[in-house]
Amino acid sequence: MSSSWLFRLRGELTSVQKVILAIAGFIFFILIWALLTSGDTPLIPRAIFPNPWRVVTAMRDLYVENELFMNICKSIGLNLGGYIKAILYAIPVGFAIGLVPMLRGAFQKMVDAVRFLPLTALTGLFIIWFGIYSEQKINFLAFGIFIYLLPIVIQRIDEVDDVYLKTVHTLGASYWQTIRTVYIPSVVSRISDDIRILTAISWTYIIVAETSADQGGIGSLIYRTGQRLGRVDKTVACLIIIMVIGIFQDKIFAYLDRKFFPYKYQLKDTNGGNNSLKTLSLFDAVWDYTIIMLTWIFIGIYLLFLFNEWSPFIGDVKPLSYLFGDALWTIHVVFGMILMYQLNTLYHKFIFKS
Repeated sequence: MSSSWLFRLRGELTSVQKVILAIAGFIFFILIWALLTSGDTPLIPRAIFPNPWRVVTAMRDLYVENELFMNICKSIGLNLGGYIKAILYAIPVGFAIGLVPMLRGAFQKMVDAVRFLPLTALTGLFIIWFGIYSEQKINFLAFGIFIYLLPIVIQRIDEVDDVYLKTVHTLGASYWQTIRTVYIPSVVSRISDDIRILTAISWTYIIVAETSADQGGIGSLIYRTGQRLGRVDKTVACLIIIMVIGIFQDKIFAYLDRKFFPYKYQLKDTNGGNNSLKTLSLFDAVWDYTIIMLTWIFIGIYLLFLFNEWSPFIGDVKPLSYLFGDALWTIHVVFGMILMYQLNTLYHKFIFKS
């Protein structure tokens, strides 16, 4: 069997090949890591970089000694708040600047320039403006996404196909009808990929955001265990946890993208007039089913804990407030949107059709 497919430029891999190569790459990385950090005189001293087993035991230590789960939830709450605010601000502002010539002429250069701001240097200003608690952290993370998302929204508006604009103009569409039927669907479907990529920015600045007024969070945990206590193994464990969360977040965004914009995958798979939808791999199908099941499970858990917030019946502790603190409103917003979507889906599936 020829192995030329392994080195073909931009060659396509099957789902099985992707899984095998991913597992092989992971094992190879762990082996190299272990070889460099193991033995009586390792090539890389353990004080600088711990071996894989020590990192695994550090995760257990983080759970037992440092309330790992609570700190993860606090960081997730802050990041969700950053995502929500950045998206809610960037999309309408971007549409206004991108569509109105007067606003574009007045603000385009400033939008291009603001991307070069050093975000870490702005932490002092955000503390002055918003204090030192969750509001400041969420706004700081939101600003970090906003300054990159805003020019992308404007760019996506410029990329709208002229043929669609000419078609609705021929049909006599008004300005608002053109925005509603052409610009909004086209731009939102395009920036969904950009949002998925840019939301990773908030995780890169999580340490900067959480070190002010230590209220917990995985970024704060990295600072406390790494810089103050010198536990490099715990620092590496926290970084791995962030990467794992990022992978799951990316998968969720990809699932939502397929759910809301399936025609994007139809267009990507178009070849010689074939407009069939792109076939999902077995992994994607299993992942989609898992997402659906987990969604309903999490909805049930959320509703149970939400009722407990108003009328405590699980002891004296309120789990949602304890886990998310001041950022709890982000969880309410996210689950509120999920509930509305699920109820709307059920309505159209069972009631509207009947």
